Amino acid sequence: MKIGVIISSNDAETCWNALRYANFALGQKDAVKVFFMGKGVEYQKVGTDRFNTVEQADRFIKCGGEVYACGTCIKSREQEASAACPLSTMKDMHEIIKESDKLLSF
Repeated sequence: MKIGVIISSNDAETCWNALRYANFALGQKDAVKVFFMGKGVEYQKVGTDRFNTVEQADRFIKCGGEVYACGTCIKSREQEASAACPLSTMKDMHEIIKESDKLLSF
């Protein structure tokens, strides 16, 4: 199954759980793409010891998950793009939505 996950929250627990689910789905042999937008692009800054969002994202990427992040949202926060938060576009998000069998939004 193809799963799209859109994360627009900067709540550490919400981001962490969304990424945990994405990792679980990869483990079930699903193809998973995560798109961070709005406050979601801040996920690397909001993680805590209890809700380690960076650790979950790193695991997701290492296991073959694909990560996208709204370029406009990153730039508006004066953040730098990275492999874990790459500049992407609305076209990328639209493609994820079109190709996904299931879409989850956090």
